[in-house]
Amino acid sequence: MSGKISVVIPLFNKGPYIARTLDSILIQTFQDFEVIVVDDGSTDDGAEIVRGFDDPRIQLIQQVNQGESAARNRGVDEALSDFVAFLDADDEWMPNHLETILRLIEKYPEAGMYATAYKIRNSNGKTRLADYKYIPNPPWEGLLPDYFKSGTYGEFPVNSSVAVIPRKIFQEVGGFPEGYWWGPDADLFGKIALKYPVAFSWELGAIYHWDAENRACDRRIPLDYEEPFIKTARSALMKGEVPQELTESLNEYMWTKEYDRAIQNVQAGFPHTAKTILKQFTTKWNFKEKIKWFLLTNLPLPQYLFIRDLKRKLVSAVKEKTIMQKKG
Repeated sequence: MSGKISVVIPLFNKGPYIARTLDSILIQTFQDFEVIVVDDGSTDDGAEIVRGFDDPRIQLIQQVNQGESAARNRGVDEALSDFVAFLDADDEWMPNHLETILRLIEKYPEAGMYATAYKIRNSNGKTRLADYKYIPNPPWEGLLPDYFKSGTYGEFPVNSSVAVIPRKIFQEVGGFPEGYWWGPDADLFGKIALKYPVAFSWELGAIYHWDAENRACDRRIPLDYEEPFIKTARSALMKGEVPQELTESLNEYMWTKEYDRAIQNVQAGFPHTAKTILKQFTTKWNFKEKIKWFLLTNLPLPQYLFIRDLKRKLVSAVKEKTIMQKKG
């Protein structure tokens, strides 16, 4: 059964969460959708839980383990709708997510990607609004002024549980790059943002669960390769394919992605690799960014992360208060 939106969920050993995820789709205020769950070689009971849902709009596809990107790409290949919504198997949507997305699609048909705001639920069970930067104040919605600047100085305005992409654009840019466990979603979203405007709404659409187990970004292993988008962006800059007004923010975004890679290496117990990565960029950073570099390489990592997360919580509290006041 096809729908106006195809929802693609990659599933790998997320049995404890997949029912919550599917329930959050089935209670959407907009109901014209199909759901494609791609089980990527799970060894738990996740596939059986999906089969237990008695809804003809839910389709389960099983394949040998090929990685999350391959599972998402397979889901898009099977999709019948013109728009594809992505949702991770341990996250959940708010009831109005798809309704908000449809409103954005109608208002901004020229966009290459659509997203709603999301909250993050930490391991302690507390929830906060994502720390967005360089986006007009809530309750604004529209085309992001600068996707890359927003992603450089704040948490990403688009993630894999709020993104909705026209299927023809997904296919045009090549889908999710396969063979990477770090950064394939950023590569896809970045490719789209280089060519198309990105539509965003402050309307809360999802909860991003940092409290779930078996999350790829929680792996504590060294990261000895650049994110795929670094190569993508470098190639686009060399070919002159980047609009002049995006060049500076794109370079800053690339430095930030390498900064994230440095943090991953510190967490994995490879601080010397992190310092090698960071030294490549310190001459290009402003004073504020150099302070971040100094703290990361000189403070114990738990203290650094505590300071960073405290700042995010304070900013989030202020923005949530603003949203509630304007809605009231």
